[in-house]
Amino acid sequence: MSHGEGEGALVLEAQEMLAAGQSGEKVFAELAARTGDWGVCVLAVCLALGVPRADAAARLREVEPVFSEFAVGEEDDLAYYLEFGHVFIVDRVLEEHEERIRDLLRTAAGARGGFPAGLLAWFRTGELTKIFLYFAETRFRNGRGSPPVFWAAMTAAGELLASQDRPDHEEVTAALERCRTQAAAISAKQHRQRRTPAAE
Repeated sequence: MSHGEGEGALVLEAQEMLAAGQSGEKVFAELAARTGDWGVCVLAVCLALGVPRADAAARLREVEPVFSEFAVGEEDDLAYYLEFGHVFIVDRVLEEHEERIRDLLRTAAGARGGFPAGLLAWFRTGELTKIFLYFAETRFRNGRGSPPVFWAAMTAAGELLASQDRPDHEEVTAALERCRTQAAAISAKQHRQRRTPAAE
């Protein structure tokens, strides 16, 4: 490594840069361009973010094979790839109440037929309200997914979110009402379908 910088010194420097408001992607690009030791820089940024060492090492092992696809001077491009691959993301530890909401949103995601890859970061960082509000705008088409399971899970998640004192309470409540309306409409439709054969 150039300049004789060790991992510990790079972690401290990365912490200072992060504290100054720079993103993990930007910090990595700057350190990597200067030192030329991309692997140590990945570790340094992860550790500076608070990622446990074992997890940081696992992330490095996962992306290290890709380094050969980038040349010296392309650190910004590599940094973008690493950011897009969630290498510099910090998994949030949720409280029991939040874990229940996340589980319900995961159930909704499965019933919805999946979700954009970008939402994976929201699940990992615990952006539960963002996920709920995004999912509440779902429109089911072409018989895909399972609307009954989806809206039931969304209603339950929304009720838990709405029970908390939060600045976005109005937005969450409005989305919850949409979920309740959708769930009720599906329930009524299923009830009619069950009654129809008997009436004939």
